[in-house]
Amino acid sequence: MFTQIQNPLVSVIIPVFNDSQRLKLCLDALEKQTYPKHCYEVIVVDNASEENTENVVSQFSQATVAYESNPGSYAARNKGISLAKGEIIAFTDSDCIPAQNWIEKGVARLLEAPECGLVGGKIQLFFKSPNKLTLVELYESVVAFPQKQYIQEIRFAATANLFTFKKVLEKVGYFDSNLKSRGDLEWGQRVFRAGYKQIYADDVCVMHPARYTFSQLHQKIQRVAGGIYDLKTEKSLFKSLKEVYRDLRPPIKFIVKYFPDEKLRGINKKMQFTLVTLSIHYLRAWENMQLRLGANSKR
Repeated sequence: MFTQIQNPLVSVIIPVFNDSQRLKLCLDALEKQTYPKHCYEVIVVDNASEENTENVVSQFSQATVAYESNPGSYAARNKGISLAKGEIIAFTDSDCIPAQNWIEKGVARLLEAPECGLVGGKIQLFFKSPNKLTLVELYESVVAFPQKQYIQEIRFAATANLFTFKKVLEKVGYFDSNLKSRGDLEWGQRVFRAGYKQIYADDVCVMHPARYTFSQLHQKIQRVAGGIYDLKTEKSLFKSLKEVYRDLRPPIKFIVKYFPDEKLRGINKKMQFTLVTLSIHYLRAWENMQLRLGANSKR
């Protein structure tokens, strides 16, 4: 445990939209943190939910609720940042369950590295029936939330588990509130370009439910495809046609890359993984094609 002087004030920010049941589990975990209670606050930002978020938040002494009418989790996070009193800002999501020492470990890792711009912690999946995974859960267990890879190769951390300093946000700017997805990618790369260190911390952990149906995956694919498209600087028809052609090629290298994973032991699991990967790949290609060609047809 840190001494008093080593306990900076932390503001935990959680955007929520119609997710009261899971939010309650998240807030319960945050209520039981090892970090001193007088040294952290939890700001839940209701993004125009139809549910009574305030009723849930009022059950927890560490949490307050704010409201953001502009749609999108990044707009909601920016609202939380604007209200935050802490010199350290921590982000997680309403469907996550932070470990009991999450804040304590996150603060420690952020403070130990000079010029640290962000710490991205481990996002550990959990399943409805761990001994009987659906095809989608099997896929998720292998590829979902590779936070270490995000930080080391792409230079960002998923906001499901992210710590940073308020001063970093003030220097590089807040999230792009116009983005519905990939705002963490865009912001993380700004942090990297500003010269800050980015740290992956395996001991700063939150639990996250795995998606278990194709419908849930489809929603994610639509959201991410839209976010990636919004980030593109060149949206010419020629460029779009080249990208559509690229997307139609089967992802052989991607599939083979994951075959050695111990979760895919046996030919049946390898075949199941391949089936889901191909389905996702071509569904993503379809969403991308609609975005690219649809946008150009309006010109």
